[in-house]
Amino acid sequence: MTAPLIDLLRADLGAANFSVTALTGLWGIEADAALRRNQRVPALRALAKLRATLSVPEPNVVLAQIFVLGLPVERAELAAALPSLGVDGAEQLGLVAARPDEAATQPGPLADRAAPADPAQVAPLVDLRPYSFVDAHGAGSWWITSDLGELALGHPLGEDHVLGVGGASLTLSALMIPTAVDSALDLGTGCGIQALHAARHATRVVATDISERALELAALNARLNGVENIEFRLGSLFDPVAGERFDHIISNPPFVITPRVEGVPSYEYRDGGMVGDALVEAVVRGAADHLTPGGVAQLLGNWEYHDDDAFHRLTGWLESPAETALDAWIIEREVQPPTGYAETWIRDGGTRPDTPDFDRLYGAWLDDFEARGVRQVGFGYMLLRRPTDGRRRPAAPARPRLLRLERLPEALGHNPAGIGHHLAECLAAHDWQAGLDDDALSRSTLTVASDVTEERHFWPGQEDPTLMTLHQGGGFGRSVPLDTAQAALIGACDGELPVGAIIDAIAQLLDADAAALRAELLPRVRGLLDDAFLQPPAA
Repeated sequence: MTAPLIDLLRADLGAANFSVTALTGLWGIEADAALRRNQRVPALRALAKLRATLSVPEPNVVLAQIFVLGLPVERAELAAALPSLGVDGAEQLGLVAARPDEAATQPGPLADRAAPADPAQVAPLVDLRPYSFVDAHGAGSWWITSDLGELALGHPLGEDHVLGVGGASLTLSALMIPTAVDSALDLGTGCGIQALHAARHATRVVATDISERALELAALNARLNGVENIEFRLGSLFDPVAGERFDHIISNPPFVITPRVEGVPSYEYRDGGMVGDALVEAVVRGAADHLTPGGVAQLLGNWEYHDDDAFHRLTGWLESPAETALDAWIIEREVQPPTGYAETWIRDGGTRPDTPDFDRLYGAWLDDFEARGVRQVGFGYMLLRRPTDGRRRPAAPARPRLLRLERLPEALGHNPAGIGHHLAECLAAHDWQAGLDDDALSRSTLTVASDVTEERHFWPGQEDPTLMTLHQGGGFGRSVPLDTAQAALIGACDGELPVGAIIDAIAQLLDADAAALRAELLPRVRGLLDDAFLQPPAA
């Protein structure tokens, strides 16, 4: 049984204070930034200087060298850094190896990694590093194990590589709506990072993956961090959860569009084995059958542009019987031409530019895009929701389906705890206002969100502004141009006066027709509610 060994590893890492803060203290902010660019020389130099001042290296120096920088250490040093687990225990867990034949028995890309020639040394078989975060539930930190990266391997990744915490992982975890739910599904869990985040707001989590290696590492990470409410299942897409429904589905699926030709690596962590963007389409189409009423699915994805707008294709993916048609909010964050897309993902696999392999793969990517008529590739966030009640509120008109597709390439607002809470606020405000006719909305009292500011520009010497703009500090950092009437309305939304009364007063001041002004301003009010500039009355 490995569970007791994992518990000993947790005790040793905790005793060593193996943390993000401690590692930054070892080598400094600049070396930390260099590591994020896949450059370890500054960190190595810092560790060498530190070692020169110590008679016996600190545990964190040893742990950082072997598990973060991916370099061998003395067996005796590792034994001192992991006193409870010991080197033998680390070998049993598959964390390190001392002899070449031991390294050769390891799965995936570890099989061709050379162990140290010196029998007094041990080499890493995994990447193990601290990870810290802040979300709606507060600050937290974990240790995350994954497969060795290109920097440690010294060559391109293996096709069954298990990725650690990367940019896409951080993006999705920041998007995760933190509302408490009974059940959550992490589809394509990889190293398990999204399942760990989901476990903070879900009573139980099911994490699936097509890779046995990924599930082994994800289960290790859950045990290592004392998280006990995650169940791991092997299988493709929704097959492991056939017939089951969940309140929250999270997925960072293998959405990368890869040529399906011989000689092009297909990495399990990013390539779904389907042509083009069919894998993302399959996840979108399958979500309806696996969400509870009111349940939400959140995923990242790529989508192709052909002769028409990609949003037309995305809308087609959402077609289903009326009773199960999902609400959808899709945000495109980036668009790449075929050349840029190919370069990004060939380099991601560890193949270096200016090599024959890079050029060969580059040609395969461009051939595939050209043959299928792909002009561009979009990337963004997808939020899907199953309707709760036939889209009807008691004693209210039917709530229209939410189908919102937008392009937001600009930088996000300031969201230190992630943007998930903002998404939840937007959905709640939309549902509230969509269930009200204009008369009911006019009788409501609204307030301006606390992160909203107004900017005004004046010509020198003029009393009236020439330009007024409403800015959102958090969320998506949106900006909305204002006219005089809208600015006056928002300025008066303090939760005291009904919207209709404010509009009537503005109409009187501007000598405008009150009915016409309501017809003009109420749709804007609904939009500001949808974007969380304005907030509905407290329930």
